[in-house]
Amino acid sequence: MVCLSEFCARDVAVVAEALIGATLTLDGVGGRIVETEAYAADDAASHSFNGRTMRNAAMFGPAGHAYVYRIYGLHLCLNITCGNGSAVLIRAIEPVTSIDAMRRRRGLEKVELLCAGPGRLCQALGVTAAHNGLSLDAPPFALVVSGALEPVVAGPRIGIRRAAETPWRFCLAGSRFLSRPAPRA
Repeated sequence: MVCLSEFCARDVAVVAEALIGATLTLDGVGGRIVETEAYAADDAASHSFNGRTMRNAAMFGPAGHAYVYRIYGLHLCLNITCGNGSAVLIRAIEPVTSIDAMRRRRGLEKVELLCAGPGRLCQALGVTAAHNGLSLDAPPFALVVSGALEPVVAGPRIGIRRAAETPWRFCLAGSRFLSRPAPRA
């Protein structure tokens, strides 16, 4: 069994790629991680780039915890902390467990769209601001790293202005559950 805090307390890009294929659930609702983005403390696109604040404090806490924040004043985003101001944004999962609960929360049937994007994912799983700072290896969360090497493609991050060209977006090759098409291999 993988120790989550040790697994996450590594280079953020290594963790972001290694999370592809892991299973993430919240109160039993979730699935397989198929898309991530890495954000390091010295990365101009990272919330921690200018130092610790009340908003980003979870990024400076222990590795393997949730960093939840609101974007555009509307949607929540879920990240997994890697310590020292670094975190991995979970951009998309392939729904596997409690799909009916996800459909109710999202108000749609098409399974490919339930968790295809950070805001959609948080709504489908029931992520709230109250989950910020919680460990992902203890209830209500469960994060199981498979250890299997998945076919991953990497490319530039999306939805940001600064340091967007950094190739720290990781996608499960061939997945139909991504927030946007995968970068070309």
